[in-house]
Amino acid sequence: MHLKSMYPDLPPIPPGNAHNLCLRRPDQEDWLDYTVHIDSTTGQTRSFREFVQRVDHAATALGGSMEKGSLGLSTEHNDIIGIMSENCMDYITFVYACLAIATPFALISSYSTRLELKHALRLSKATCLFVDEKFLPLVLAVANEIGLPSEMIYVMTGHVRGRKSFSQIIDESRTKDIESVGVKHVAEDTLAYLVFSSGTSGLQKAVMVSHRNIKFSCGQVVTIAQEVAKVYPPPPSQTPDGIPRILAFLPMHHSYGLHMYCFRGFLTPRTMVILPKWNTGLALSLIPKYKITNLHLVPSMVHQLMHHPKTTKTDFSSIMTASSAAAYLSAELSQRLAALIPTEGTFFEGYGLSECTLSAISQPHPGILGGRAKKVLGATGVLLPGMEARVVREDGTEADFDEVGELWVRGANLALGYFNNEEANKKTFVDGWLRTGDRFSVNRDGYFLAFTFPCDFKDTLKVSGAQVSPLEIENVLLSHPQRLIEDVAVAGVSGGRTSDEKVPRAWVVLSSFGKKMGASAAVKELEKWHQDNLSRYKWLRGGIEVVKEVRLCCCCVCSGPVLLNMFSF
Repeated sequence: MHLKSMYPDLPPIPPGNAHNLCLRRPDQEDWLDYTVHIDSTTGQTRSFREFVQRVDHAATALGGSMEKGSLGLSTEHNDIIGIMSENCMDYITFVYACLAIATPFALISSYSTRLELKHALRLSKATCLFVDEKFLPLVLAVANEIGLPSEMIYVMTGHVRGRKSFSQIIDESRTKDIESVGVKHVAEDTLAYLVFSSGTSGLQKAVMVSHRNIKFSCGQVVTIAQEVAKVYPPPPSQTPDGIPRILAFLPMHHSYGLHMYCFRGFLTPRTMVILPKWNTGLALSLIPKYKITNLHLVPSMVHQLMHHPKTTKTDFSSIMTASSAAAYLSAELSQRLAALIPTEGTFFEGYGLSECTLSAISQPHPGILGGRAKKVLGATGVLLPGMEARVVREDGTEADFDEVGELWVRGANLALGYFNNEEANKKTFVDGWLRTGDRFSVNRDGYFLAFTFPCDFKDTLKVSGAQVSPLEIENVLLSHPQRLIEDVAVAGVSGGRTSDEKVPRAWVVLSSFGKKMGASAAVKELEKWHQDNLSRYKWLRGGIEVVKEVRLCCCCVCSGPVLLNMFSF
């Protein structure tokens, strides 16, 4: 079966740099100079006009000529600018400055360990880095190891003696009155940024997202909003200036946070109340303090909200919309979250992945599309505007309605592919289609239902909304300097924050060195080793078990990847 979106086609999207569509549209000239950013930690604010001007100075500081005191970064020099930072106001400034000078940026996780950072830097081939002060010791050590010059590393937030910060180079550009570099024209398929994803299997890959991808993704939002406005004029925001306020805590190095706060946040006037990272108690105090109107969540955050003692005492009356994405949200948690929102508010779920820029499927607002849109229990939603989909059986034939298969999607939001990884590109991007590796069925009304099967060929896990590659964990365990194991298998087991979430567990076969150390001591050593080398969300929360032999199979009657002959010591 081959389906097309039930939404109307997207409005014409202007060619050129995505920066202009998001930040330099004619309609924005008539906007009031509203507060666009609020730093929840310091209380610092920035107006829309101040932000636009700061972006202009930042672009000049990054991309202007070195002779005039700028950094001289450009695609002509094959530059890729890495950023490793927690959320902050200038993270968004940085994104738009890089877009303006048409020099790609690489979004490096602020949770990166030494091993992960080394992989990300080598994979992205970053030539320049902006990092928070607290990450600098780690970054300098890794940079020295891979040959990245220390002088090409700058401070994003904080102050380090003898090393320039992002704010300092912006201030220098402004005080020296360097001529603005403006916004460079680009072709549609010009690389805008790299974001890291495990894809359907294996180690992390760098997804290449183009300027056209960004614009098309924004156009999808505009098309949906236009349809919703026909049947549901939104009530006024309960904020002092009447402008919606978004609590910005999703990491901006993740596609979800990047698009919600950096790109979609400028389609209409919105204020971002920025948190460096998620903190449940702090978020609950900020919602009533700032009259937050929009919440973008992942299932693990929903779970924490539902179980926090402050939740029942928090005033959620200002919330107009809430959404959950990045992983499956159980019906129970969905209903509990929806119950917190005022009756006139709305709660949405969706599905997407970095390989299609952001989203592919979302729940439509009931009553739109000539009455075709409705709330379907258990459904992830319908195709976003401008998208097509197929549900494909394992033998490559197309599944029928209500039959489960692999979801393939197509549209102008499909990424350019993986950076310097032709093998993965051939497996994932096939004849203009993206093989998602996720299993869905679709009913005759065009509603997609997500399924997680034990035999799922997508060998990645979703933990707290983030991708976790069992292969990556296996490689780390095998790389222990004392060679404690000779074989290992990692798979998902029950034990997550929700009944549907799986957490990684390892079954290991000890080497002669491991046996000499003893099973208990070897497990403790492996626990410490993998926690030192992997981000916290990748830790083996399901435990490590010593077995005599590991053999993996996956068949239709299995309850998961089954390990045969697993006799514990």
